[in-house]
Amino acid sequence: MEASVKNKIFHTQDLCLRTNLRCAKKQRKNGGYHGIKKSESKRTCTGDGPASYGYGMEGGGAFQTTDHESTYGNSHPGSSHLNIFVEEAVKGVDENGGKAARYYATDMCDGMSQGHDGINYSLAHRDAITNLVEAQANATTFDGGVFIASCDKAMPAMLMSIGRLKEMSAIVVTGGVMEATVVKPEYVENDPGCKINELLTLEQIGKFSAQYERGEIPEEQLRYYKHNACPSCGACSFMGTASTMQVMAEALGLMLPGTALMPATAPELKKAAYDAGKQLMKLVEMGIAAKDIVTMESLENAIMVHAAISGSTNAVMHIPAIAHEFGFEIDADTFDRMHRGAHYLLNIRPAGDWPAQYFYYAGGVPRVMEEIKSMLHLDVMTVTGKTLGENLEELKKNGFYEHCDAILKEKSALIGKEIKRTDIIADFDHAIGTEGSIAILRGNLAPEGAVIKHTACPKEMFHARLNAKPYDSEEEAIDAILKGKVVPGDAVFIRYEGPRGSGMPEMFYTGEAICSDPKLAASVALITDGRFSGASRGPVVGHVSPEAAAGGPIAFVEEGDLIELDVENRRLAIVGVKGEEKTGEEIAQILEERKKNWKGFTSKYKSGLLKLYAQHATSAMKGAYMD
Repeated sequence: MEASVKNKIFHTQDLCLRTNLRCAKKQRKNGGYHGIKKSESKRTCTGDGPASYGYGMEGGGAFQTTDHESTYGNSHPGSSHLNIFVEEAVKGVDENGGKAARYYATDMCDGMSQGHDGINYSLAHRDAITNLVEAQANATTFDGGVFIASCDKAMPAMLMSIGRLKEMSAIVVTGGVMEATVVKPEYVENDPGCKINELLTLEQIGKFSAQYERGEIPEEQLRYYKHNACPSCGACSFMGTASTMQVMAEALGLMLPGTALMPATAPELKKAAYDAGKQLMKLVEMGIAAKDIVTMESLENAIMVHAAISGSTNAVMHIPAIAHEFGFEIDADTFDRMHRGAHYLLNIRPAGDWPAQYFYYAGGVPRVMEEIKSMLHLDVMTVTGKTLGENLEELKKNGFYEHCDAILKEKSALIGKEIKRTDIIADFDHAIGTEGSIAILRGNLAPEGAVIKHTACPKEMFHARLNAKPYDSEEEAIDAILKGKVVPGDAVFIRYEGPRGSGMPEMFYTGEAICSDPKLAASVALITDGRFSGASRGPVVGHVSPEAAAGGPIAFVEEGDLIELDVENRRLAIVGVKGEEKTGEEIAQILEERKKNWKGFTSKYKSGLLKLYAQHATSAMKGAYMD
């Protein structure tokens, strides 16, 4: 039994790769490394069976396994190009001593499921992908994996999957971001909320759709925007959930430095995929597992980067869910604590001006981490086999930033505007803000918390007294807004849209209907136990917990209640009834009486995934994962 050890590698785009190492795997134990004998490794398989021949391996001996996964599928532009990177990663393994096996767990597109009940499956399918990857990886054991994804739920699902498979080596490749479209001169709007109106990105469609519904632009103009908002493959070109979670993967140390959120069309991205497969082989040989990389310190680094980029509020769910799979407990209060005093640097849509592709041109994740490194744990391990601090020093010497500067110069010429790197990623000492980007609100309306992205909220709404207008579905609310039934000073409530209510869909179009109306944009709040797209902007408060379906106070809000929104003091509360202010004790008694008359909630989903999700989902403040 002296045959060479052979390793299988799992790629998850949902892609699996198998590696064929010519040396025994080393494993970290008790602070050191030791070789694993074939008889000691639970992942060791004999090479005599038919499966070994199916993977092109010679009979005899034993082989160890590694796993690669991906979310490739041709149903939407976020994932339809991922197989390109799968094949590059396969080469990276096959040409460096391994043999790759591909697995797939295709994701859905949140954008394509907007406007109908399909959006209810969005968050639940994050957990469905995680479960599938877990099954694929453990049904045929692996020693390591390449995980390839792009989009809103695919990215956190892959990171959660790595948590479940944390004993093996893992590396992430992301599918990058789609490019923006240069708008025809006749369709360039003068929107004071965005300084770069010449560039069209997908999140603007909600604004244009609401303008069309109000008769402000013709159908032809709306059609132009729709037909040109997605000019390439990749994640949507703004700092939404997909882009945020790509950044989080690198911030956690699971990606090669500088490879998150590249333009999907960049030739560098194909090379990054190949290099990831090659590097995975080194990780397996070195015995560096995912659990050695994702630690409480690296999770805290990710939260600090989230603050610096004004990341999506959905990360407040996804990071705790990822941490949970790695055996750590992080809640929304951790985000609030770490965002206070954090330097917010990124001028990328929806909170800023530039499309997300410009993030890479300005230096990407390394540039952000370089600027905030005084606030980071620099001694954490990464997939390079080096610490974060060592990676940052190397990038300053290997030409990475000079390469990015050269591309930015080319893009300046393309749109006829001089673009400085600091127009996109500010220096630490010249930060856009110094209080992070999100806040966790509490009060008698949200005893367990609610989240707001204050960097995308008008300052006029940081302190507001509002009149409640509750609706039990998004359809009712958006109809009322578009028909002028919502007026300045209102607080629109959409409830029964939490994890146990309807799967926690996004309230994107309702928020855009408010923000695109000059009369409402800085005078009306949207409050929900559902969630928002990472593209959402304005005074929108989500994840209100406990949710209405669980009997949370949001279920008992009545029209005419006085609502206090106080971002700086982190407060969200009912402070009066029918226009008359009440004491806290009086409000508590009123809510208790309303609860007695509450008829409860019965889900309309009687079978399938959404029934299971409603039965097992935790609170949004804990991560909304199935427990």
